Amino acid sequence: MEAMKVKKIKPVEDGLINVIIETPKESQNKFDYDTKLGIFRLKKTLPMGTMFPFDFGFIPNTKAEDGDPVDVLVIMDQHAFPGCLVQCRLLGVLKAIQKEKGGKEERNDRLVAVTDCSILYADLKKIKDINKHMIEEIENFFIDYNKHEGKKFEPIKWGETEEAMKVIKKHKV
Repeated sequence: MEAMKVKKIKPVEDGLINVIIETPKESQNKFDYDTKLGIFRLKKTLPMGTMFPFDFGFIPNTKAEDGDPVDVLVIMDQHAFPGCLVQCRLLGVLKAIQKEKGGKEERNDRLVAVTDCSILYADLKKIKDINKHMIEEIENFFIDYNKHEGKKFEPIKWGETEEAMKVIKKHKV
């Protein structure tokens, strides 16, 4: 998928990042934005018992190593819906390597953010504020999600907000 280009939506605005939600929290369906059609479409259904732990989306006007916009897992009080613009505080980045089955390795980092209007998660300001069990769940979700696609997802380490912001700046289009 090519980067979603939306002229009026900046990746970063007033210290917050703009995220377009693709797949809501607790969804077993994976949605993707189709740049050619300009709509969201169902990409696949996850195996029974597997669902997204938080809302999953992307930063518009960015393009990561895998050719898709930069991915973001958004921690929110309630789930949103595909296409919803959510302003977030960037918490950090899960640095990772992804390997296609029998193919090449590539970086596929995942940013983690919290919606700026959250009440339940208002105290989250950086990755270290997230409890270790939630961190493990996030890592395990991405490992399992990729395994079902025949890919290997290997977390390298967690980076703080500044490192996550560098990922965005590096991939702006």
